[in-house]
Amino acid sequence: MRLRADSDAAAIRRFPAHYRPWRDALFWLAVLAAPVFWAGLELLTHPTVDPYWPLHEPRRFALVALAYPVLEEIVFRGMLQEWLRERWPNFGPTAGITGANLLTSAIFSAAHGLAHPLPWALATFMPSLVFGYFKDKSGTLSQSIVLHIFYNAGYFLIFWNPH
Repeated sequence: MRLRADSDAAAIRRFPAHYRPWRDALFWLAVLAAPVFWAGLELLTHPTVDPYWPLHEPRRFALVALAYPVLEEIVFRGMLQEWLRERWPNFGPTAGITGANLLTSAIFSAAHGLAHPLPWALATFMPSLVFGYFKDKSGTLSQSIVLHIFYNAGYFLIFWNPH
């Protein structure tokens, strides 16, 4: 991969090399957004789920809460978003969201539509923008992977019934 053009680097303020996400208020806002979303969804849907299902099916939980987020971040943020950013470096950003992130998030949501009902697939769009934002800002996948694992683990723990 090539380095960002000067105009692109100026458009996106990269975090310094010593950046620590746990000292970033936006990172913590992204972390706190998930439980707020889960609480609202819980009030709206009243799911009937066995909260202990991950203990009965640890491999399945590890797959959806750990493996899928890591693989999705590598494919969507690490490969696709980077590829799009390299091809169209001046596409965005708007309000901190690059065009590459926007297009990657749309594709991410569409891909989720292959395995989930349309409302759930569309609900992945905003978290995808958050993951992509931290990928663009930090230049690494670490924050997006941590957030994606946290979002998936909570969602599948609270709302998914594997039976």
